[in-house]
Amino acid sequence: MSMAALVRNPAFWAALTLTALTLIWLALSAPVSLITQIAIYTLYGAGVNLLVGYTGLVPFGASVFFGCASYASAFFVTAGYGNDIASLAFAVILSAAMALVIGAVILRRTGLYFSLLTLAFSQIAFEVAFKWTTVTGGENGLQGIARRSFANDLSFHAFVVVTVVACLWLLWRIAHSPFGRVLQAVRDNEHRARSLGYNVYRVRLGAFILTGVFVGYSGALLTLMLQGVYANNLNWQHAGDSLLMTVLGGIHHALGPLWGAIAFILLEDRLSAITENWWLIFAPILMLFALLSPEGIQGLVQRLFGRSHWTLVRNTIPARPALITPFESAAINADPDKPLLQTRKLCKQFGNLVTARDIDLDVHPFVLHSIIGPNGAGKTTFFNMLSGSLRPSSGGILFEGNDITRAPVHVRARLGIGRSFQILSVFPNLTVFENVRIAVQAERRGAKGLFSDAHELAGINDRAWSVLDAVGLADQAADSCLNLPHGAKRLLEIGITLAINSKLLLLDEPLAGLAESDRVLVADLIKKLSKRHAVVLIEHDIDRVLAISDRISVLHQGRLIADGRPADVAKHPDVIAAYLGAADDKRTSPIESERNVRAPGRLLLEANGVACGYGGSTVLSNLDLRIHEGEAVALLGRNGVGKTTTLRCLTGTLPAVAGQISFAGKALGGLKPYEINRLGISLVPEGRRLFPNLTVTENLQLASRPGGASLEQVFELFPRLLTRQKAKAENLSGGERQMVAIARALVVPSKLILLDEPFEGLAPAVIKEVMDALAKLRGKVAMIIVEHHAETVLPIVDRAYVLVNGQIAFEGDAGRLERDHDLQARLLGVVQGDELEATLKRAAI
Repeated sequence: MSMAALVRNPAFWAALTLTALTLIWLALSAPVSLITQIAIYTLYGAGVNLLVGYTGLVPFGASVFFGCASYASAFFVTAGYGNDIASLAFAVILSAAMALVIGAVILRRTGLYFSLLTLAFSQIAFEVAFKWTTVTGGENGLQGIARRSFANDLSFHAFVVVTVVACLWLLWRIAHSPFGRVLQAVRDNEHRARSLGYNVYRVRLGAFILTGVFVGYSGALLTLMLQGVYANNLNWQHAGDSLLMTVLGGIHHALGPLWGAIAFILLEDRLSAITENWWLIFAPILMLFALLSPEGIQGLVQRLFGRSHWTLVRNTIPARPALITPFESAAINADPDKPLLQTRKLCKQFGNLVTARDIDLDVHPFVLHSIIGPNGAGKTTFFNMLSGSLRPSSGGILFEGNDITRAPVHVRARLGIGRSFQILSVFPNLTVFENVRIAVQAERRGAKGLFSDAHELAGINDRAWSVLDAVGLADQAADSCLNLPHGAKRLLEIGITLAINSKLLLLDEPLAGLAESDRVLVADLIKKLSKRHAVVLIEHDIDRVLAISDRISVLHQGRLIADGRPADVAKHPDVIAAYLGAADDKRTSPIESERNVRAPGRLLLEANGVACGYGGSTVLSNLDLRIHEGEAVALLGRNGVGKTTTLRCLTGTLPAVAGQISFAGKALGGLKPYEINRLGISLVPEGRRLFPNLTVTENLQLASRPGGASLEQVFELFPRLLTRQKAKAENLSGGERQMVAIARALVVPSKLILLDEPFEGLAPAVIKEVMDALAKLRGKVAMIIVEHHAETVLPIVDRAYVLVNGQIAFEGDAGRLERDHDLQARLLGVVQGDELEATLKRAAI
C-alpha cells in the first residue's frame, strides 16, 4: 500500500486517534477502559453506518445483535466451551445467523417499518434477558466472566484497538468492493438498481448480515471489557445509542462513528460526574448539531475549512486508458428479420379503468421503433409492462422467443432489456464513471467480490470507459453526478442503460427538458444506437420522432390505432383525430356558444420572460403570458411542452429561475404557494386530488373562505353535486370528482382558476356538463384551461396560447385558431404532406 493510499484510509486515522487518546489517558493516570469503550462503540457505530450511510436503511434496534452477542460470549465462557478469544468467534457466528433470520423477515419492508421492526426485535430480546433470571441473571446480569487471555486492562485495550482498527480497514475495503459499490447505488436509487439487474432484497440482506457481524463482535468485546453482561444494552432506552453516535459524528463520513463515539462517551463521562440528569445538558447539544450541522461533527469541521463532501469512499476513479476500446453491442449478431420482442393481446386494467387493450406489437433488432400518442394513451403503462414494473392483466410478452410475462424487473434486465426513465433516474451521489461501472458490473456475474477493489477490475473498468466514450462523457468521468448539466445527465442515463449489455433499449422521453442543442445531440445518439440495438422510444417531440424513426406505433386510449412507416402514420386519419380531435369523434361535440364581444377587462396576471424547469433542466424559456379579468384562455400544446409546468410556476410550487410574474399588480416572486392562493389564484389539478375520506360538502367547506362562492351557488352550477353532497369523495365518479375540484376553487375565493386537463377521462355527457359550467363562468372569473384536444376547449375561450418546446408559438384569438385547421395541425398535430417529406429529407442528410 502506497503512503498516499495509507493516508486516505480512515483506519489509519482511527489508529492514530485511538493511540493518541490512549497516551493522553496514560499520562493522566486515568483508567484506560474509557478509551477501550470508545474503540468498541466506534466499531458498533461503524457497523450500523454500513446500513445507514452506505445502504440507506435506518435500524433503531441494531442493539439486538450487540446485546445478544454479549450474552453469547458470556455463555460460551461460563459454560466452559472455550476461552475468551474463542467466545468472540462464537458470538460473531451467532450474530450473523441471527441477522440472516431477522433480515429475511424484516427486509420485506423499508423506511419507518424497517426501523420499527428492528426496535421490536431488540425489545423482545430485552424482555427475555431481563425476565429469564435463571439463565441471564435478570436485572443483575452475569458477572465474573473470566478474561484469561489478557494479563491486565492495558493488554486487553491494545487487543481491542488493534482488532477494531482491523475491522474498520475491512469495512473500508468492503465499501470499495463491487458489493459495497452496489450498496451505495441501492441507497441512492433502488428502483434504478433493480432496473439494472440487481436483486435489491438480497443486496440489503447481505449488508444486514455484515452489520450483524461487526456489531456482534463489538458487543462481545464489551462483555470481556466489563467481565460481565447486562440486559440494559438491549433496552429501547439504549437501542439507539450507536445510531445517535453515528449521526453526531456524521453518517456520510467513514470516520463519523469515531468522532461520535468520542463526543458521546466523553460528554457522558464528564456530565454524569456533575449531575445525574446529564441528559438535560446533552440533549440541547444534540439539538444544536441537528439544526446547525446535519452532517455531524466532521461536516462542521469541513464547513469551517470551506469544504463540504461525503467521505464514505475515496473520491477517485481508475486511470483513463490511453486508448479506449470502441463500444460493441450485445445485439450486434441478432437476426434483423426475427422479432426480438413480441407482445400478444397485452392488456392492463386498474379496476374499471383500462389503460392497455389487446396490444400486439413486434420489435425488431436495428430498428428505431417509436411509440407516440396523446396524454392518457397508455404509453408509460405499456413501457412499465415491458420492463416488468407492472404485471399485465392478460396477454403475453416474449423476448427472444421466451415468455417473460411474469419475470421481475431485475431478471428482464439480465436478459438484455435496458430502460431509461422519463424523470431522470441515475445515482446522484456517485461519479459519472461509477454510475456506468455499477451498471457494467451488474452484467458481470463474477463481479460480486466482497474484498476485491472494484477499481482494480480491469475488464469492468475498460467496458465502463467504452460506454462513457460512446455517449460522449469520457471527459466528465470524474465529475459528481450532482454537478452535471441536465443534457449530460440524459446522456449518462442512456449510458447506464447501455452498460448492462442491453439488446433492447426502452427510452422513455429522453429529450424531455433539453435545450435545442442538447436535443440534437441526444437524438443523434439515439439514431446511432438503433443501428446496433433494438430501440423503442417514447417521445413527445413529434417532429423529431418522425424525422429519426424507422417505425412508429400510435396508442390512443390504450389501443394501438396505427403502426408503420412515419410517412404513413402521420397521414393516418385516426392519428390526426387522436391529436387534434375530429368532428366524427365519439366524444361530445363542442358547445356552440358565441364568444362575448367585449373589451378586455383590467390586466390581472402578467408573466414576462419566465423560465423554469426541474433538476437543472429548462422546460419553459422566455415565457410571456397575459390574462385579463374574467377572461377565459386556452393553453395548448403537445405533450411535454410545458403546459403543466406553466401552471405549477404560476402557483409557486415550481419557482421560476428567471423572469417576473405579477398578479393584480403584486409580484409573485418569492411567495409561497399558499400565499399565492390567498391572493386569488387556484389550481384545479390533473387527477383532482380531493380528500377521499371527506364528503363533497366537507371537501368544499375545508377550502371555503369569505368572499368565495356559497354552497348554494356551487350546487346551482353543478346540480349533480346537490344529490351527492353527503357522499365521500372516494365513492364519486370521475366526472363528479372533477366538478368538486372546480367548485373547490370557486369557494376559495378565486380571481383566476387554472384548470389542468379538466376533461381528461370523462364520459361525453359529463364533458358537456363541465363545459356548460365553464361557459357560465366566463366573464365572472378568469380561467386558464390546459387541454390537449383543441377542438374541445377553443369554442368556450376568448384567447389561446400554444406552447412548442417551452416557448409561446402562438398567441391570439381562439376563434382564429379554431377556424385555421392547418395552423392547428402545424402547432398541435403531426407533420403532414410536404412538410413531412422535407423533414424526412433533412433527417437523411
